[in-house]
This record gives sequence, structure tokens and C-alpha cells, in this order.
Amino acid sequence: MKTINIMLNSIDKVKAFVNTLTKFDCDFDLISGRYVIDAKSIMGIFSLDLSKPIELNIHATEKIDEILEALKPYTVE
Repeated sequence: MKTINIMLNSIDKVKAFVNTLTKFDCDFDLISGRYVIDAKSIMGIFSLDLSKPIELNIHATEKIDEILEALKPYTVE
């Protein structure tokens, strides 16, 4: 499992983010405070506070570099 921080501060970014994740056959969780939601769920993402960075857990053992490259537009340090 790999954890990164992402920022989804617009509706278009959320849509593009979910479309990017659906290309991969593994699980992704978003963690904001005490809430953990499926990162492939648009409705779930909109239930979070999108004004600050969110933790993304990537549950993958293969293609992790490919996944991280695809997520670069959303990643914050």
C-alpha cells in the first residue's frame, strides 16, 4: 500500500480524478479526518471537505509507478 496527498479543488478535477482511477484494477481509499471513502465514488468524494489536501491510499502491488504517474496532476507535497 502507498499513501499520497492529493488536492481536488474543483468539480472538473474530481471527475477527471475518478476517470483516472477507474482505469486501474485495484482499490483506492480517500481519508479525511475520521472518514474513509472509496476514491472511485464521485458522490463519496463530494461528501468530503475538498478545501484541503486529502490522503489517498493506493492498495496496489503492481503498476504502482504507472498509477503514481497518472495521479501527478492531483498530487501535493
